[in-house]
Amino acid sequence: MKVLKNILLAASLLTLGSCNDFLEESPTGFITPDSDVSSVKVARAYANAGYANLQGLLAGQNSSYGGNTWNLLEFMTGKANSDLGQTGFINFQNLGYNNTSFYFDTWWQQMYLGIGACNLAIQSIPTINAAGLTEEQKNNMLAEVRTLRALYYFYLVRMYGAVPSVTTVPKDLNLNVPRVAAKEIYDNIIIPDLLFAEKSTLAWSDNTGKISMGAIESILADVYLTYAGAAINGGAQYYAESAKRSLNVIDKGGYTLFANYTDMILPVNKNSGEFIFQVQYSAAAPSLNPLTPLTIPNFSGISKYADEYGSVYPTPDFIKSFPAGDKRVQERQFFYTSYPSVKTGETVKFKNTYIYKWFDVNAVTNTVKSDLNYTLYRLADVYLMYAEASNRAEGSPNAKAIEYVNKIRARASLSAIGNLGQTAFEQEVWLQRYFELCFENKMWFDMIRTRKVHNDVTGNWDNFVGHKTVFGATFSEKQLLFPIPKQESDVNPNLLPNNPGY
Repeated sequence: MKVLKNILLAASLLTLGSCNDFLEESPTGFITPDSDVSSVKVARAYANAGYANLQGLLAGQNSSYGGNTWNLLEFMTGKANSDLGQTGFINFQNLGYNNTSFYFDTWWQQMYLGIGACNLAIQSIPTINAAGLTEEQKNNMLAEVRTLRALYYFYLVRMYGAVPSVTTVPKDLNLNVPRVAAKEIYDNIIIPDLLFAEKSTLAWSDNTGKISMGAIESILADVYLTYAGAAINGGAQYYAESAKRSLNVIDKGGYTLFANYTDMILPVNKNSGEFIFQVQYSAAAPSLNPLTPLTIPNFSGISKYADEYGSVYPTPDFIKSFPAGDKRVQERQFFYTSYPSVKTGETVKFKNTYIYKWFDVNAVTNTVKSDLNYTLYRLADVYLMYAEASNRAEGSPNAKAIEYVNKIRARASLSAIGNLGQTAFEQEVWLQRYFELCFENKMWFDMIRTRKVHNDVTGNWDNFVGHKTVFGATFSEKQLLFPIPKQESDVNPNLLPNNPGY
């Protein structure tokens, strides 16, 4: 009976799956007690269930108007502000958050729900013997869900450090699992899952949004780059492994930089061009990308949305830190400062600079249903991962590393760099990551693994511990990890003691 309940759960998640077809179809694929559970569709349903909680990366926060899991990783950088006190921003602005603050619980829950769906798929798919379902197909589906499981755990260890290792479907409700060191999670789950997936025969790219070999290699490049740095400090060999995977993504082709930054906010370009792996949303599905209304200036009247949140926007100091002439900071590229009123057509001048990266024009002016995906990996990110990793592995930047940085700079209308030493080149790469990938939930993780923060006022690279934000708060060792949520430790005392400072 318990297995049947699990099957019903997996099947019900079919409509929240990984591609637009599944997002748009009517919920007619549910399994009943009389259904044949040995079929290709059931296997696919298990695999699709693993994707559903990727939308948890943009999950709304209970009891918080305009609160979203995405907010957390931007608030923490000290380079973001908010129009909404209801988002709990003040607690992150002054670093006064604790284990009951917004977002920590929602991140934890969503990642473990995703892991649970993946574990169920990993357990169930091998047992399905159905006509038309080959071993290769089953292995490829397992490669998808093991990649997803690795990705969920990758978020968890970077945010919380030691976390429970759950790799099987629970047989009872005794879920008081102890925490396991982050290195063990990397060594026993994240890296093995990705290496397993790397041996599959999945397509190099996938325009429906499912896991592809390009996505696997990109995630593995990110994992190895992070493992090489803090807090694991794996060193040169893992920088080399990261460089190998990112160069593979670049050399095998299939992905190209968009000519224009605004190409990234055209729904027609989803899962193509520069995009390697995205969280899927559809205007035709119940779950819409929330970032469009979240980043519209609060009560600005420029859209048909009933709620214009102004949930997150850049600090003036961050905007000023871009070099002169950088196209990314020009109007309606990555940011904007004005827009016509939806009612009068007159230009509304905003009091701050706001994020344009998720400005879905049709949704804003017409449908209020954003059709944009949320990008987890794109080619610009991979270029910069290769540049950083190869520079560390080889002791200096090679010609390809310089070329890829210059591709990023050229699109931004910046002049090319020449030969730089290892440290100067690394700092240039870090800076391009700040500018290119800003507000894509990348910057905080870069701060943690490099233990460096770019000071937008002085232009220097500060040590993470001791860096003072423009809000006057100072990072300490406490900020290196988030607290285990109180509601989790209340029901599972084995999660204690909490991380230092909490």
